[in-house]
Amino acid sequence: MRKTIPIAQPIIGKEEIEAVVGVLKSGVLTSKFGDGPYSKKFEESFAKYVGVKYAVAMNSGTAALHAALLAADIGSGDEVIVPSFTFVATVEAVVLTGAKPRFVDIDPKTYTIDPAAIEDSITGRTSAIIPVHMYGLMADMEKIMKIAREHDLTVIEDAAQALGSELGGKKAGSFGDFGCFSFYASKVITTGEGGMVVTNRRDNAEALYSLRSHGFGRHFSSERLGHNYRMPEIASAIGYYQLLKLPRFLEARRKNANILTSILEDVGRLELPFEPPGYKHSWYVYTVRLKGCRAGERNKVVAKLTSSGIQAEIYYATPVHMAPYYRRKFGFKPRSLPKTEAAARQVFSLPVHPGLTEEDLKYIGQKIKKIVG
Repeated sequence: MRKTIPIAQPIIGKEEIEAVVGVLKSGVLTSKFGDGPYSKKFEESFAKYVGVKYAVAMNSGTAALHAALLAADIGSGDEVIVPSFTFVATVEAVVLTGAKPRFVDIDPKTYTIDPAAIEDSITGRTSAIIPVHMYGLMADMEKIMKIAREHDLTVIEDAAQALGSELGGKKAGSFGDFGCFSFYASKVITTGEGGMVVTNRRDNAEALYSLRSHGFGRHFSSERLGHNYRMPEIASAIGYYQLLKLPRFLEARRKNANILTSILEDVGRLELPFEPPGYKHSWYVYTVRLKGCRAGERNKVVAKLTSSGIQAEIYYATPVHMAPYYRRKFGFKPRSLPKTEAAARQVFSLPVHPGLTEEDLKYIGQKIKKIVG
């Protein structure tokens, strides 16, 4: 029986293992401000890589989003423009602040938030925009930043899936007031659980340092309402060495994506992912669309791939505005975001991570060709 090809696979080497052992032997497993030696090294290296002044480590991508919103003083009475076609954490972080999500539709080609839809949705209560970079491809940040500056809105990039992606030579996370990343086990680099917020403003960074450690200030007293969002030293040690390997990981992902494209480009029923001019995809996953299908047909394709040992996944079968909690709490209606809902019925994602062999990729391609025709 053939081995299962997972949708994601953490690539952990001896450097990470030795670093973790070193942390355990040192006895410095965390610090009261989240500024242990490995956390500092990871933050400094990460900021340099993204091309920003500050990076603040958090214990999850969700914590990163929530902390960024709190640092921007988003709360009750505010509206935040978000896509519904995203992992629920994007919207969850907004609701946890007391603000209301205002959903807008996506570009059906890139699956990222549509700038024109943003402009049409701005109200007197709009305080922020959270563009989500999907599958490793950035949203149109140049247009989004222009809109935000015209309306004096905070921009928080959800770059959880897009570490290493670029637009016009600038990296994901470096356009907005804040950029948020996830290091969950499936991501391009991992710390197991973990996140990072980047920013170019010192006051933003100081607010984030305080927020991640109970609102503490310089004199170890709570100056604001905070959380325990600190990244442990073991996670920071793993992240530091993962970041050193990131260029190699990205190169492998790009190579694998190109192989899949070469195999699948003649399958007429599939719309393949692409890289618009000026963009650099980081290939978190390889997401295809089964043209013109209903959800049931797409689901059958995914089931057949799974039974063949290929862990295809659907990101995302239920847009956030259609999830039970958000429909109950805010009264969001189906059929209000047609491009989002069409994508949710038709897309599915394939593995493209560095752990794949060329044989794996050929097997994936051949099975899809056989199933889809």
